[in-house]
Amino acid sequence: SWVQDCSLQVGAKGGEPHDTPDVYIVERLFSSSLVVVVSHAKPRQMNVYHFKKGTEICNYSYSGNILSIRLNRQRLLVCLEESIYIHNIKDMKLLKTILDIPANPTGLCALSINHSNSYVAYPGSLTTGEIALYDGHSLKAVCTIAAHEGTLAAIAFNSSGSRLASASEKGTVIRVFSVPDGQKLYEFRRGVKRYVTISSLAFSMDSQFLCASSNTETVHIFRLEHLANSRPEEPSTWTGYVGKMFLAASNYLPTQVSDMMNQDRAFATGRLGFSGHRNICTLATIQKLPRLLVASSSGHLYVYNLDPQDGGDCVLIKTHSLLGSGTSEENKENDLRPPLPQSYAATVARPSASAASTVPGYSEDGGALRGEVIPEHEFATGPVCLDDENEFPPGCRGDSWSRN
Repeated sequence: SWVQDCSLQVGAKGGEPHDTPDVYIVERLFSSSLVVVVSHAKPRQMNVYHFKKGTEICNYSYSGNILSIRLNRQRLLVCLEESIYIHNIKDMKLLKTILDIPANPTGLCALSINHSNSYVAYPGSLTTGEIALYDGHSLKAVCTIAAHEGTLAAIAFNSSGSRLASASEKGTVIRVFSVPDGQKLYEFRRGVKRYVTISSLAFSMDSQFLCASSNTETVHIFRLEHLANSRPEEPSTWTGYVGKMFLAASNYLPTQVSDMMNQDRAFATGRLGFSGHRNICTLATIQKLPRLLVASSSGHLYVYNLDPQDGGDCVLIKTHSLLGSGTSEENKENDLRPPLPQSYAATVARPSASAASTVPGYSEDGGALRGEVIPEHEFATGPVCLDDENEFPPGCRGDSWSRN
């Protein structure tokens, strides 16, 4: 895979690969060749690589261990436990250091992938589920959102940066807020029987769906739609009258009870054959069809078919091994379409070693130390000059999940 390929280059000079180090962060700028890597051997250093050429663009060191990296075509975020560094991705200049943030030992933060709307979100409190919203373009604080009573476990922007989803450590309720005003738009209940650890939230590219994965065997998918915008109609059945009665009664009940009555349940679910593993989920359009993808810490990628009209149980159609041979298993009974590529490495050329002239790296006070090298052909003219600079975030040019 490309993760394995680029990790071979960490610590290498002149394109000569090393033994694979213990990499714990790999972030790629969409489908471009820019890859950011952090290893356990140097947890305070961020290395930026041109993946296809196998060359290092630059590296920066920080005052503490790097917990997470986020990037879009305008900004690159480096999150430490009590600070966040915002770089201009075109020249890696350090633009802003957000200091004295509440202790954030997991490095929880989110950056909108829309580079013209570069909002940043991170925990605003150590004891409650407040979200601090920051404008990464103007470099100014926007607002604080009182999202949950308990501390945050997951946050995610939609593709346009106009909505923000969040979940607390209890994992029972997922909320969606408008950006930048922070108004609550949706509230979904994942379950009431047990608390779980939400490990990821992800919107579909058209923002019609939101998926959530946890340490349980079920991945939940919620549909975002404003029922309040539809024309009010008088119920024509006995069950309709009962529903209307309960909705009216909820106005007189305690807030906790009425909130539970008004919360929406999952539109669709993906069933895993195990529990207890950390999972990351996403919604993608593959071969013009909506898919649920779930990557597990066990080293497997699960691909499910999602019915965007009726929901229900998602059908597992393929399983990929992310470790070792990279083989895949396909359920042909449930999907008669052409098979998906087995790995990214099968679709791109191997990186070639190439020497590049370098100029001194840019540095600025605030904790980031001087970068060692920046290839002149990458940054001398201003923009990052990647071979596939014209490639856009997945889905931005193509299919929506419209149900019409």
